[in-house]
Amino acid sequence: MALLLALDQGTTSTRAIIFDEHGAIRGLAARALTQHFPAPGWVEHDADEIHEAAVAVMREACASCAVAAGDLTAIGITNQRETVVLWERASGRVIGRAIVWQDRRTAERCAVLRAAGHEDAVQQATGLVLDPYFSATKLEWLIDHHGVRGPAERGELLAGTIDAFLLWRLSGGRSHRTDATNASRTLLYDLTCQRWDPRLLALFRIPACLLPEVCDSGALHGETMVLGGAVPIAALVGDQQSAAIGQGCLQPGMAKATFGTGCFLMVHGGSTVPRSRNRLLSTVATREDGVPSYALEGSIFNAGSVIEWLCGLHLLSDPAASGTLAAQADPEHGVIMVPAFTGLGAPHWDPQARGAILGLSRASSAADIVQAALTALACQVCDLFSAMRADGVDVRSLRVDGGMAGNDQLLQLLSDLSGIPVERPTMVESTALGAALLAGSTMGVFPSLADTTRLWRLQRRFTPGLPAATRARRLAEWSRAVATVRGFAATEVGATPRLG
Repeated sequence: MALLLALDQGTTSTRAIIFDEHGAIRGLAARALTQHFPAPGWVEHDADEIHEAAVAVMREACASCAVAAGDLTAIGITNQRETVVLWERASGRVIGRAIVWQDRRTAERCAVLRAAGHEDAVQQATGLVLDPYFSATKLEWLIDHHGVRGPAERGELLAGTIDAFLLWRLSGGRSHRTDATNASRTLLYDLTCQRWDPRLLALFRIPACLLPEVCDSGALHGETMVLGGAVPIAALVGDQQSAAIGQGCLQPGMAKATFGTGCFLMVHGGSTVPRSRNRLLSTVATREDGVPSYALEGSIFNAGSVIEWLCGLHLLSDPAASGTLAAQADPEHGVIMVPAFTGLGAPHWDPQARGAILGLSRASSAADIVQAALTALACQVCDLFSAMRADGVDVRSLRVDGGMAGNDQLLQLLSDLSGIPVERPTMVESTALGAALLAGSTMGVFPSLADTTRLWRLQRRFTPGLPAATRARRLAEWSRAVATVRGFAATEVGATPRLG
Protein backbone atom coordinates (compact mmCIF):
# COMPACT_ATOMS: atom_id res chain seq x y z
CA MET A 1 0.00 0.00 0.00
CA ALA A 2 1.33 3.42 -0.97
CA LEU A 3 1.40 5.99 1.82
CA LEU A 4 1.76 9.68 1.00
CA LEU A 5 2.53 12.35 3.60
CA ALA A 6 1.15 15.84 2.99
CA LEU A 7 2.80 18.68 4.89
CA ASP A 8 0.18 21.44 4.94
CA GLN A 9 1.75 24.65 6.22
CA GLY A 10 -1.08 27.16 6.63
CA THR A 11 -1.60 30.60 8.08
CA THR A 12 -2.76 29.47 11.51
CA SER A 13 -1.38 25.94 11.79
CA THR A 14 1.09 23.40 10.44
CA ARG A 15 -0.31 19.94 9.80
CA ALA A 16 0.88 16.62 8.51
CA ILE A 17 -1.62 14.10 7.13
CA ILE A 18 -0.79 10.63 5.84
CA PHE A 19 -3.08 9.37 3.06
CA ASP A 20 -3.24 5.98 1.38
CA GLU A 21 -3.67 5.61 -2.38
CA HIS A 22 -7.45 5.62 -1.98
CA GLY A 23 -7.38 9.08 -0.40
CA ALA A 24 -8.19 7.84 3.11
CA ILE A 25 -6.47 9.43 6.11
CA ARG A 26 -4.16 7.07 8.00
CA GLY A 27 -2.42 9.49 10.37
CA LEU A 28 -2.59 13.14 11.35
CA ALA A 29 -0.88 15.70 13.57
CA ALA A 30 -1.16 19.47 13.87
CA ARG A 31 0.33 22.43 15.71
CA ALA A 32 -1.00 25.96 15.98
CA LEU A 33 1.17 28.74 14.57
CA THR A 34 1.85 31.89 16.58
CA GLN A 35 0.55 35.06 14.93
CA HIS A 36 2.55 38.26 15.43
CA PHE A 37 0.90 41.67 14.95
CA PRO A 38 3.63 44.23 15.74
CA ALA A 39 1.67 47.16 14.29
CA PRO A 40 -1.70 47.84 12.65
CA GLY A 41 -1.83 46.07 9.29
CA TRP A 42 1.35 44.08 10.01
CA VAL A 43 1.23 40.27 10.22
CA GLU A 44 4.32 38.14 10.81
CA HIS A 45 5.33 34.52 11.43
CA ASP A 46 8.47 33.05 12.95
CA ALA A 47 9.99 30.94 10.15
CA ASP A 48 12.04 28.91 12.64
CA GLU A 49 8.82 28.03 14.45
CA ILE A 50 7.31 26.94 11.12
CA HIS A 51 10.28 24.66 10.40
CA GLU A 52 10.30 23.15 13.88
CA ALA A 53 6.56 22.53 13.75
CA ALA A 54 6.86 20.93 10.31
CA VAL A 55 9.39 18.40 11.55
CA ALA A 56 7.39 17.75 14.71
CA VAL A 57 4.03 17.15 13.02
CA MET A 58 5.52 14.87 10.38
CA ARG A 59 7.08 12.75 13.11
CA GLU A 60 3.87 12.78 15.17
CA ALA A 61 1.72 11.82 12.18
CA CYS A 62 3.99 8.87 11.45
CA ALA A 63 3.92 7.83 15.09
CA SER A 64 0.11 8.05 15.18
CA CYS A 65 -0.18 5.23 12.66
CA ALA A 66 3.12 3.38 13.29
CA VAL A 67 4.63 4.42 9.95
CA ALA A 68 8.39 4.60 9.42
CA ALA A 69 10.27 6.60 6.81
CA GLY A 70 10.67 3.50 4.67
CA ASP A 71 6.90 3.04 4.56
CA LEU A 72 6.32 6.43 2.92
CA THR A 73 6.28 6.70 -0.85
CA ALA A 74 6.80 10.46 -0.83
CA ILE A 75 6.10 13.80 0.83
CA GLY A 76 4.11 16.62 -0.77
CA ILE A 77 4.40 20.17 0.60
CA THR A 78 1.58 22.71 0.30
CA ASN A 79 1.79 26.15 1.83
CA GLN A 80 0.36 29.56 2.53
CA ARG A 81 1.46 31.29 -0.61
CA GLU A 82 2.61 34.92 -0.70
CA THR A 83 4.29 34.83 2.72
CA VAL A 84 8.04 35.41 2.22
CA VAL A 85 11.21 34.47 4.14
CA LEU A 86 14.79 35.81 3.89
CA TRP A 87 17.73 33.81 5.25
CA GLU A 88 21.52 33.43 5.14
CA ARG A 89 22.85 30.97 2.57
CA ALA A 90 25.76 29.71 4.66
CA SER A 91 24.22 29.47 8.13
CA GLY A 92 20.50 29.17 7.39
CA ARG A 93 19.80 31.94 9.92
CA VAL A 94 16.50 33.65 9.21
CA ILE A 95 16.65 37.43 8.85
CA GLY A 96 13.68 38.93 10.64
CA ARG A 97 10.25 37.36 10.76
CA ALA A 98 8.44 36.10 7.70
CA ILE A 99 6.00 38.68 6.33
CA VAL A 100 2.58 37.06 5.93
CA TRP A 101 0.31 37.36 2.89
CA GLN A 102 -2.21 39.33 4.98
CA ASP A 103 0.37 42.02 5.81
CA ARG A 104 -0.33 45.51 4.43
CA ARG A 105 2.84 47.41 5.38
CA THR A 106 3.87 47.96 1.75
CA ALA A 107 0.58 49.57 0.67
CA GLU A 108 2.30 52.93 0.26
CA ARG A 109 5.03 51.43 -1.91
CA CYS A 110 2.39 49.83 -4.13
CA ALA A 111 0.56 53.14 -4.39
CA VAL A 112 3.77 54.86 -5.52
CA LEU A 113 4.33 52.21 -8.21
CA ARG A 114 0.73 52.56 -9.41
CA ALA A 115 1.05 56.33 -9.55
CA ALA A 116 4.20 55.92 -11.63
CA GLY A 117 2.17 53.93 -14.18
CA HIS A 118 3.63 50.45 -13.61
CA GLU A 119 0.46 48.48 -12.86
CA ASP A 120 -0.57 47.66 -16.44
CA ALA A 121 2.85 46.21 -17.31
CA VAL A 122 3.00 44.28 -14.04
CA GLN A 123 -0.48 42.87 -14.56
CA GLN A 124 0.24 41.89 -18.16
CA ALA A 125 3.35 39.95 -17.15
CA THR A 126 2.19 38.40 -13.89
CA GLY A 127 -1.61 38.30 -14.04
CA LEU A 128 -1.65 40.07 -10.66
CA VAL A 129 -2.48 43.56 -9.43
CA LEU A 130 -0.08 45.86 -7.59
CA ASP A 131 -1.05 45.09 -4.03
CA PRO A 132 0.86 44.45 -0.78
CA TYR A 133 -0.77 40.99 -0.70
CA PHE A 134 1.94 39.65 -3.01
CA SER A 135 5.56 38.81 -2.21
CA ALA A 136 7.72 41.26 -4.14
CA THR A 137 7.26 44.40 -2.04
CA LYS A 138 7.45 42.32 1.16
CA LEU A 139 10.84 40.95 0.11
CA GLU A 140 12.05 44.40 -0.94
CA TRP A 141 11.02 45.70 2.49
CA LEU A 142 12.87 42.90 4.32
CA ILE A 143 16.08 43.59 2.41
CA ASP A 144 15.99 47.33 3.02
CA HIS A 145 14.64 47.28 6.57
CA HIS A 146 17.32 44.88 7.77
CA GLY A 147 20.08 46.67 5.84
CA VAL A 148 21.22 43.60 3.91
CA ARG A 149 21.13 44.81 0.33
CA GLY A 150 24.90 44.31 -0.02
CA PRO A 151 24.86 40.66 1.14
CA ALA A 152 21.75 40.05 -0.96
CA GLU A 153 23.43 41.32 -4.12
CA ARG A 154 26.59 39.31 -3.37
CA GLY A 155 24.60 36.06 -3.22
CA GLU A 156 25.08 35.59 0.51
CA LEU A 157 21.32 35.41 1.17
CA LEU A 158 18.44 33.30 -0.09
CA ALA A 159 14.73 34.07 -0.20
CA GLY A 160 11.51 32.36 -1.04
CA THR A 161 7.95 31.59 -0.14
CA ILE A 162 7.28 29.06 2.61
CA ASP A 163 7.54 26.05 0.27
CA ALA A 164 11.06 27.04 -0.78
CA PHE A 165 12.15 27.71 2.79
CA LEU A 166 10.82 24.39 4.08
CA LEU A 167 12.34 22.45 1.19
CA TRP A 168 15.71 24.09 1.82
CA ARG A 169 15.59 23.32 5.54
CA LEU A 170 14.20 19.78 5.19
CA SER A 171 16.75 18.88 2.51
CA GLY A 172 19.62 20.10 4.67
CA GLY A 173 20.26 23.11 2.44
CA ARG A 174 20.73 21.00 -0.69
CA SER A 175 17.67 22.15 -2.62
CA HIS A 176 16.54 25.72 -3.22
CA ARG A 177 13.44 25.39 -5.39
CA THR A 178 9.89 26.58 -5.70
CA ASP A 179 7.12 25.54 -8.06
CA ALA A 180 5.31 27.54 -10.70
CA THR A 181 2.12 27.93 -8.63
CA ASN A 182 3.99 29.68 -5.82
CA ALA A 183 6.23 31.64 -8.19
CA SER A 184 3.14 32.99 -9.93
CA ARG A 185 2.08 34.73 -6.69
CA THR A 186 5.20 36.85 -6.21
CA LEU A 187 4.75 39.72 -8.74
CA LEU A 188 8.14 38.62 -10.13
CA TYR A 189 7.16 35.75 -12.44
CA ASP A 190 6.17 36.02 -16.10
CA LEU A 191 3.16 33.74 -16.63
CA THR A 192 3.70 33.31 -20.35
CA CYS A 193 7.49 32.95 -20.44
CA GLN A 194 7.49 30.88 -17.21
CA ARG A 195 10.54 32.57 -15.69
CA TRP A 196 11.55 35.24 -13.23
CA ASP A 197 11.10 38.50 -15.16
CA PRO A 198 14.29 40.63 -15.26
CA ARG A 199 12.21 43.83 -15.67
CA LEU A 200 10.21 43.09 -12.55
CA LEU A 201 13.30 42.11 -10.57
CA ALA A 202 14.70 45.53 -11.44
CA LEU A 203 11.43 47.32 -10.63
CA PHE A 204 11.21 45.75 -7.16
CA ARG A 205 15.00 45.80 -6.63
CA ILE A 206 15.23 42.03 -6.04
CA PRO A 207 18.60 40.39 -6.86
CA ALA A 208 18.00 37.30 -9.02
CA CYS A 209 20.56 35.29 -7.02
CA LEU A 210 18.21 35.35 -4.01
CA LEU A 211 15.45 33.42 -5.71
CA PRO A 212 14.83 29.69 -6.01
CA GLU A 213 14.76 27.66 -9.19
CA VAL A 214 11.20 27.40 -10.55
CA CYS A 215 10.10 23.82 -11.24
CA ASP A 216 7.04 21.74 -12.03
CA SER A 217 4.66 21.30 -9.11
CA GLY A 218 5.10 17.54 -9.15
CA ALA A 219 8.80 16.64 -9.38
CA LEU A 220 11.59 15.09 -7.35
CA HIS A 221 12.54 18.28 -5.52
CA GLY A 222 14.86 16.64 -3.02
CA GLU A 223 14.74 14.30 -0.06
CA THR A 224 14.65 14.65 3.68
CA MET A 225 16.18 12.61 6.49
CA VAL A 226 14.17 14.12 9.36
CA LEU A 227 11.98 11.02 9.71
CA GLY A 228 14.92 8.68 10.28
CA GLY A 229 15.47 7.67 6.66
CA ALA A 230 15.46 9.20 3.21
CA VAL A 231 12.00 10.19 1.92
CA PRO A 232 11.52 11.90 -1.46
CA ILE A 233 9.88 15.33 -1.51
CA ALA A 234 7.87 14.93 -4.70
CA ALA A 235 5.48 17.90 -4.72
CA LEU A 236 5.51 21.62 -4.01
CA VAL A 237 2.25 23.46 -4.58
CA GLY A 238 0.49 26.57 -3.27
CA ASP A 239 -2.39 25.83 -0.95
CA GLN A 240 -5.19 27.04 -3.21
CA GLN A 241 -3.92 25.17 -6.24
CA SER A 242 -3.47 22.12 -4.04
CA ALA A 243 -7.08 22.39 -2.88
CA ALA A 244 -8.20 22.54 -6.51
CA ILE A 245 -6.29 19.32 -7.20
CA GLY A 246 -7.84 17.69 -4.13
CA GLN A 247 -11.27 18.79 -5.34
CA GLY A 248 -10.68 17.30 -8.78
CA CYS A 249 -10.97 20.72 -10.45
CA LEU A 250 -8.58 19.96 -13.29
CA GLN A 251 -10.79 20.80 -16.27
CA PRO A 252 -11.66 24.27 -17.65
CA GLY A 253 -14.69 25.79 -15.96
CA MET A 254 -14.48 23.73 -12.78
CA ALA A 255 -14.51 25.88 -9.63
CA LYS A 256 -13.66 25.51 -5.97
CA ALA A 257 -13.72 27.81 -2.95
CA THR A 258 -11.57 27.14 0.09
CA PHE A 259 -12.70 28.66 3.39
CA GLY A 260 -9.64 28.92 5.61
CA THR A 261 -8.23 32.04 7.25
CA GLY A 262 -9.29 33.75 4.04
CA CYS A 263 -11.47 32.48 1.22
CA PHE A 264 -10.14 31.78 -2.26
CA LEU A 265 -12.26 31.10 -5.30
CA MET A 266 -10.46 29.46 -8.21
CA VAL A 267 -11.80 28.53 -11.64
CA HIS A 268 -9.69 26.38 -13.94
CA GLY A 269 -8.90 28.29 -17.12
CA GLY A 270 -7.15 25.69 -19.30
CA SER A 271 -3.93 26.16 -21.23
CA THR A 272 -4.34 29.88 -22.00
CA VAL A 273 -3.76 32.67 -19.49
CA PRO A 274 -7.21 34.04 -18.56
CA ARG A 275 -7.18 37.83 -18.65
CA SER A 276 -9.55 39.65 -16.31
CA ARG A 277 -10.95 43.12 -16.96
CA ASN A 278 -12.43 43.18 -13.46
CA ARG A 279 -9.34 42.91 -11.24
CA LEU A 280 -9.39 39.18 -10.72
CA LEU A 281 -6.09 37.33 -10.74
CA SER A 282 -4.54 35.09 -13.38
CA THR A 283 -2.38 32.40 -11.86
CA VAL A 284 -0.75 29.05 -12.59
CA ALA A 285 -3.05 26.15 -11.68
CA THR A 286 -0.47 23.40 -12.16
CA ARG A 287 2.64 22.80 -14.25
CA GLU A 288 3.40 19.33 -15.57
CA ASP A 289 6.40 18.47 -17.77
CA GLY A 290 7.12 22.17 -18.14
CA VAL A 291 3.62 22.92 -19.49
CA PRO A 292 1.43 25.18 -17.32
CA SER A 293 -2.33 25.27 -16.97
CA TYR A 294 -3.91 28.42 -15.62
CA ALA A 295 -6.73 29.57 -13.38
CA LEU A 296 -8.73 32.70 -12.64
CA GLU A 297 -8.79 33.50 -8.93
CA GLY A 298 -10.46 35.83 -6.49
CA SER A 299 -8.96 36.35 -3.03
CA ILE A 300 -10.93 37.27 0.10
CA PHE A 301 -8.64 38.22 2.97
CA ASN A 302 -10.87 37.35 5.94
CA ALA A 303 -13.10 34.28 6.31
CA GLY A 304 -12.26 31.93 9.18
CA SER A 305 -10.46 34.86 10.82
CA VAL A 306 -13.86 36.57 11.16
CA ILE A 307 -15.21 33.66 13.19
CA GLU A 308 -12.05 33.65 15.34
CA TRP A 309 -12.60 37.36 15.96
CA LEU A 310 -16.18 36.73 17.07
CA CYS A 311 -14.91 34.07 19.47
CA GLY A 312 -12.38 36.56 20.84
CA LEU A 313 -15.26 38.94 21.56
CA HIS A 314 -17.10 36.08 23.31
CA LEU A 315 -20.02 36.33 20.91
CA LEU A 316 -19.25 32.69 20.10
CA SER A 317 -18.05 30.02 22.48
CA ASP A 318 -16.68 27.84 19.70
CA PRO A 319 -16.26 28.32 15.91
CA ALA A 320 -18.30 25.16 15.32
CA ALA A 321 -21.30 26.84 17.00
CA SER A 322 -21.54 29.66 14.45
CA GLY A 323 -24.08 27.94 12.23
CA THR A 324 -26.35 26.98 15.11
CA LEU A 325 -26.32 30.49 16.58
CA ALA A 326 -26.75 32.17 13.18
CA ALA A 327 -29.88 30.08 12.56
CA GLN A 328 -31.50 31.89 15.52
CA ALA A 329 -31.07 35.34 13.92
CA ASP A 330 -34.04 37.47 12.93
CA PRO A 331 -33.63 38.39 9.23
CA GLU A 332 -35.79 41.49 9.76
CA HIS A 333 -33.15 43.04 12.05
CA GLY A 334 -31.07 43.95 8.98
CA VAL A 335 -27.57 43.69 10.50
CA ILE A 336 -24.79 43.77 7.89
CA MET A 337 -21.08 43.14 8.50
CA VAL A 338 -18.21 44.01 6.18
CA PRO A 339 -15.15 42.19 7.60
CA ALA A 340 -12.48 44.35 5.95
CA PHE A 341 -10.03 43.86 8.84
CA THR A 342 -7.02 43.99 6.48
CA GLY A 343 -8.66 45.89 3.66
CA LEU A 344 -10.70 44.39 0.85
CA GLY A 345 -9.32 41.89 -1.61
CA ALA A 346 -10.73 41.05 -5.05
CA PRO A 347 -12.39 42.58 -6.91
CA HIS A 348 -12.04 45.83 -4.90
CA TRP A 349 -8.36 45.75 -3.87
CA ASP A 350 -8.76 48.51 -1.33
CA PRO A 351 -6.13 48.41 1.45
CA GLN A 352 -7.76 51.43 3.11
CA ALA A 353 -11.17 49.79 3.60
CA ARG A 354 -12.03 49.01 7.22
CA GLY A 355 -14.40 46.57 8.83
CA ALA A 356 -17.84 47.68 9.96
CA ILE A 357 -21.10 46.37 11.40
CA LEU A 358 -24.08 48.33 10.10
CA GLY A 359 -27.78 48.36 10.92
CA LEU A 360 -27.44 47.78 14.66
CA SER A 361 -30.34 48.54 16.97
CA ARG A 362 -31.27 47.70 20.56
CA ALA A 363 -33.02 44.64 19.16
CA SER A 364 -29.82 43.29 17.60
CA SER A 365 -28.46 40.11 19.16
CA ALA A 366 -25.30 38.04 19.06
CA ALA A 367 -27.12 35.71 16.67
CA ASP A 368 -27.76 38.62 14.29
CA ILE A 369 -24.06 39.56 14.27
CA VAL A 370 -22.92 35.98 13.68
CA GLN A 371 -25.47 35.60 10.89
CA ALA A 372 -24.20 38.87 9.40
CA ALA A 373 -20.66 37.48 9.47
CA LEU A 374 -21.65 34.31 7.59
CA THR A 375 -23.71 36.34 5.13
CA ALA A 376 -20.70 38.59 4.53
CA LEU A 377 -18.56 35.60 3.59
CA ALA A 378 -21.20 34.44 1.11
CA CYS A 379 -21.63 37.95 -0.31
CA GLN A 380 -17.90 38.34 -0.88
CA VAL A 381 -17.90 35.14 -2.93
CA CYS A 382 -20.88 36.53 -4.87
CA ASP A 383 -18.82 39.64 -5.66
CA LEU A 384 -16.22 37.35 -7.20
CA PHE A 385 -18.86 35.51 -9.22
CA SER A 386 -20.13 38.86 -10.53
CA ALA A 387 -16.62 39.84 -11.63
CA MET A 388 -16.14 36.46 -13.29
CA ARG A 389 -19.43 36.75 -15.17
CA ALA A 390 -18.34 40.19 -16.37
CA ASP A 391 -15.17 38.50 -17.64
CA GLY A 392 -17.25 35.94 -19.53
CA VAL A 393 -16.72 33.08 -17.06
CA ASP A 394 -19.97 31.39 -16.03
CA VAL A 395 -19.59 29.09 -13.01
CA ARG A 396 -22.36 26.48 -12.91
CA SER A 397 -21.50 24.80 -9.59
CA LEU A 398 -18.99 25.27 -6.79
CA ARG A 399 -17.03 22.73 -4.77
CA VAL A 400 -16.08 23.88 -1.27
CA ASP A 401 -13.51 22.82 1.31
CA GLY A 402 -11.58 24.14 4.27
CA GLY A 403 -12.38 24.57 7.93
CA MET A 404 -15.73 26.29 7.37
CA ALA A 405 -16.98 23.86 4.75
CA GLY A 406 -18.69 21.91 7.53
CA ASN A 407 -20.96 24.88 8.28
CA ASP A 408 -24.32 24.03 6.69
CA GLN A 409 -25.70 27.50 7.39
CA LEU A 410 -22.87 29.16 5.48
CA LEU A 411 -23.10 26.82 2.51
CA GLN A 412 -26.86 27.25 2.19
CA LEU A 413 -26.42 31.03 2.34
CA LEU A 414 -23.77 30.77 -0.35
CA SER A 415 -26.03 28.73 -2.62
CA ASP A 416 -29.03 30.99 -1.98
CA LEU A 417 -27.16 34.23 -2.66
CA SER A 418 -25.10 33.00 -5.61
CA GLY A 419 -27.96 31.10 -7.23
CA ILE A 420 -25.80 28.05 -7.98
CA PRO A 421 -25.39 24.62 -6.35
CA VAL A 422 -22.65 24.25 -3.73
CA GLU A 423 -21.04 20.82 -3.34
CA ARG A 424 -19.25 19.55 -0.24
CA PRO A 425 -17.07 16.45 -0.68
CA THR A 426 -16.66 13.62 1.76
CA MET A 427 -13.00 14.63 2.14
CA VAL A 428 -12.86 18.29 3.16
CA GLU A 429 -9.08 18.11 3.75
CA SER A 430 -8.71 18.99 0.08
CA THR A 431 -5.57 21.11 0.44
CA ALA A 432 -3.53 18.37 2.07
CA LEU A 433 -5.06 15.72 -0.19
CA GLY A 434 -4.04 17.67 -3.30
CA ALA A 435 -0.38 17.74 -2.23
CA ALA A 436 -0.48 14.01 -1.49
CA LEU A 437 -2.09 13.21 -4.86
CA LEU A 438 0.46 15.37 -6.67
CA ALA A 439 3.34 13.58 -4.92
CA GLY A 440 1.72 10.23 -5.69
CA SER A 441 1.39 11.14 -9.35
CA THR A 442 5.08 12.08 -9.45
CA MET A 443 6.03 8.72 -7.95
CA GLY A 444 3.80 6.64 -10.24
CA VAL A 445 1.20 5.73 -7.61
CA PHE A 446 -1.36 7.17 -10.06
CA PRO A 447 -1.05 6.92 -13.85
CA SER A 448 -1.50 10.68 -14.11
CA LEU A 449 -2.71 13.63 -12.07
CA ALA A 450 -5.96 13.53 -14.07
CA ASP A 451 -6.51 9.97 -12.85
CA THR A 452 -6.81 11.22 -9.26
CA THR A 453 -10.14 12.94 -9.97
CA ARG A 454 -11.88 9.55 -9.60
CA LEU A 455 -11.26 9.76 -5.84
CA TRP A 456 -13.59 12.76 -5.40
CA ARG A 457 -16.88 11.90 -3.65
CA LEU A 458 -19.90 14.12 -2.98
CA GLN A 459 -21.09 14.30 0.62
CA ARG A 460 -23.87 16.91 0.27
CA ARG A 461 -25.21 19.27 -2.38
CA PHE A 462 -26.79 22.61 -1.35
CA THR A 463 -29.23 24.11 -3.87
CA PRO A 464 -30.60 27.67 -4.12
CA GLY A 465 -33.96 28.30 -2.49
CA LEU A 466 -34.12 32.07 -2.24
CA PRO A 467 -36.48 34.05 -4.49
CA ALA A 468 -34.61 36.08 -7.11
CA ALA A 469 -36.02 39.39 -5.82
CA THR A 470 -34.89 38.66 -2.25
CA ARG A 471 -31.44 37.64 -3.49
CA ALA A 472 -31.09 40.86 -5.48
CA ARG A 473 -32.20 42.99 -2.52
CA ARG A 474 -29.71 41.40 -0.12
CA LEU A 475 -26.82 41.73 -2.56
CA ALA A 476 -27.73 45.38 -3.15
CA GLU A 477 -27.70 46.00 0.62
CA TRP A 478 -24.29 44.35 0.78
CA SER A 479 -22.96 46.55 -2.05
CA ARG A 480 -24.10 49.69 -0.25
CA ALA A 481 -22.34 48.51 2.91
CA VAL A 482 -19.11 47.87 1.00
CA ALA A 483 -19.29 51.35 -0.52
CA THR A 484 -19.56 52.75 3.02
CA VAL A 485 -16.26 51.23 4.19
CA ARG A 486 -14.21 51.83 1.02
CA GLY A 487 -11.23 54.13 1.60
CA PHE A 488 -12.23 54.58 5.24
CA ALA A 489 -8.73 54.67 6.78
CA ALA A 490 -7.35 58.14 7.40
CA THR A 491 -3.81 56.92 6.69
CA GLU A 492 -2.35 54.07 4.70
CA VAL A 493 -2.38 50.82 6.61
CA GLY A 494 1.13 50.19 5.32
CA ALA A 495 2.61 53.35 6.83
CA THR A 496 5.63 52.53 8.96
CA PRO A 497 4.72 53.01 12.64
CA ARG A 498 6.92 54.26 15.41
CA LEU A 499 7.89 51.22 17.42
CA GLY A 500 9.35 51.82 20.85
